[in-house]
Parts: sequence; structure tokens; C-alpha cells
Amino acid sequence: MATNITFHPGNVTYDERSSLLSQKGVTIWLTGLSASGKSTIATALEQHLLHLKKSAFRLDGDNIRFGLNKDLGFSPKDREENIRRISEVALLFASSTAITITSFISPYKADRNFAREIHSKHDPALPFVEVFVDASIEECEKRDPKGLYKKAKAGEIKEFTGISAPYEAPEKPEIHIDADKWTIEQSVQHIVEYLQTKGYL
Repeated sequence: MATNITFHPGNVTYDERSSLLSQKGVTIWLTGLSASGKSTIATALEQHLLHLKKSAFRLDGDNIRFGLNKDLGFSPKDREENIRRISEVALLFASSTAITITSFISPYKADRNFAREIHSKHDPALPFVEVFVDASIEECEKRDPKGLYKKAKAGEIKEFTGISAPYEAPEKPEIHIDADKWTIEQSVQHIVEYLQTKGYL
């Protein structure tokens, strides 16, 4: 770890940036099993917010692993580091007043709590909205667009969340989406209504 570095705060404060851009920063953290619909909901939400003339940006698990986190695997340690990096990136985006949408399995409560904590410690504190995209294993297996569940059950994929690796479901998410029953449109509407109620939009 480098020791000869010094943090230099910017001259533009968050409040000034927020006032000039007429927007508040917030991170919307979608978590759930593979094939639960996280990425589809996140994409639709991003598009909807952009049509509302809001600065929104989506960070997706698969895409991030092609670049920033391409050196990481799927061991518990690598999963932890994956989410740590994403948490810090999401915080940077939110501190720029962007509506940051993350779509990651993020199976461990401790890792999601870390993301929440660094947002709460930001000056000023930034909203962190945990969205549990709650789909049953059975429904995820039916969808399974990449055939991952079939491969995992055949032993071709090691440490696959929900099959050979644990998923720790959120206990008190800000938003709980019934992904077995709700449409993408209903899910997006529910998230947007929550953001409006809280004054984030």
C-alpha cells in the first residue's frame, strides 16, 4: 500500500455541485440471484431516469468484470474485493450528484453493509437504497439466459451463488421487488416512486 500520497479535497463542494446541477446524488444498489432480473431492471431504470433528464449511470456486474475487476475470480475473497471496488466507484459517482445504479449479485451482507457505510460517512452523507430483486431459485433456473444454473448443477461452475455458494438475502432493504410476479415496468415504477417520495428526484 502506498504511503507517500496525500488526499486533496476539491474546491467544488457537494452542495454547490448539487445546486448548480439541480440534482442529488444517490446510489441504488440492486442485489439478487443470477437471472433474477437485476440487470434488466437496472437498464430500464437508467433509461427512464435519463428520459426524466436526470444524470444516471449504471454499473453492471458483467461489464465491470471485463475491465476494472477483470483480475478477480469468484472466491469469497475475490467477491469481497469485487464489491469493495464497486462500492467506492458508486460513491464517487454519487458524490458527483449522479444517480448511480449498481446491479450485482453481491451475496454477502457484510459487503453490502460496507457499501452502505461508506455512503453514510461521506460529507454530506449520501443516500444508499438497497433493492432486493427477490426471485426464487426455481424462477431463476427457468430464465437462466446464459445456462449457468445447468452448468453449476453439473459441476462445471464452482462457487455459483444459490447452488454451491451462499446468498445472504437482505433483511431490511429499502425496496423489495417480487421478481417472480412483477413486470420490469412495475419494478421500475416502484423504484421511481420511492425515489420521488424520499425527495431524491
